[in-house]
Amino acid sequence: MVFFTCNACGESLKKNQVDKHVAMCRGCQVLSCIDCGKDFWGDDYKNHIKCISEDQKYGGKGYEAKAAKGDLKQQQWLEKIHKAMNKPGVSAQLKAVLKQVSTYDNVPRKKAKFENWMGNSLRITNARLHEEVWSILISDLGKKEAKETSAEVVVDSTTKEKQNGHADTKKKHKQKERKEARQQTNGKIERKSKKTEMTVVEEEKLAKKNKKERKRLRVCEDENEDQNGASEQTSKKKMKTDQTAEAAVSEQSEDLAVAKGNFKWKETIKAVLRTSPDHELPMKKLRKKVLAAYFSATGDANFKTKEEVFALFNQKINHNPKFRVLKDRVRLVQ
Repeated sequence: MVFFTCNACGESLKKNQVDKHVAMCRGCQVLSCIDCGKDFWGDDYKNHIKCISEDQKYGGKGYEAKAAKGDLKQQQWLEKIHKAMNKPGVSAQLKAVLKQVSTYDNVPRKKAKFENWMGNSLRITNARLHEEVWSILISDLGKKEAKETSAEVVVDSTTKEKQNGHADTKKKHKQKERKEARQQTNGKIERKSKKTEMTVVEEEKLAKKNKKERKRLRVCEDENEDQNGASEQTSKKKMKTDQTAEAAVSEQSEDLAVAKGNFKWKETIKAVLRTSPDHELPMKKLRKKVLAAYFSATGDANFKTKEEVFALFNQKINHNPKFRVLKDRVRLVQ
């Protein structure tokens, strides 16, 4: 790719950008090549197709550039494009197109790529015009070169066919894989549906069995209730008679205990705490109630002093695990 600098404004330009810049820059009369430093007046820059490389520029006196085969072919191809512009019998439209083509250095040498390049780079989409330009360029080639280009076209077509065949085989392989995956998923879904149907049927059977068992248990319970009703009535009567007998015995035992001077500290403390909310009372209040019950129960049979009774009460409270003392309060442990 050749680059030029405008000697008027100093802007660097590609070869295909020079015409637009000349129309805009009034003082642009001379262009200088960036690589070789040559000056070109007017339209002389158009003949400067290729310049020295950086290796040639900075390689020194004894540097010999190695010419690449592709570069030589491309250089010959660009020279033929310039010759085709001056060929007699070419229409003005074709000359204008060839003039645009000559401003580029990367013009393809194969027909398919050349037509594609014209559509993308030159924005020319007319297929007939593509054919005419290509026929003019081919007419200047020799027999050998024409054969080479035709062989290249054939090779391109064969490679495209191979690529298309390879792509078709890939598509078929992917389609087979997708089909197998679908079959596997459908088989799994069918198995799951069968399993769900079986589970639903089994659940219905179990529900029916459970209903039958519940009915049978209700019938048995009703019969047992009828039988137990009569037995409960008789048992209640017996319980009443037993409770009355036990109450009479307990009253007699309490009377005997009081007469003997044995006061039931534990039972009275429990009874007082149970009557209180949350089974809890302050120490002073509990002591007052219990001692009142003690003095009323013992009466004249009490020969202990008040301090001894207080000590006995504290001993019963502190040494019994059923009573928990929290600061100044006493709670009944269930």
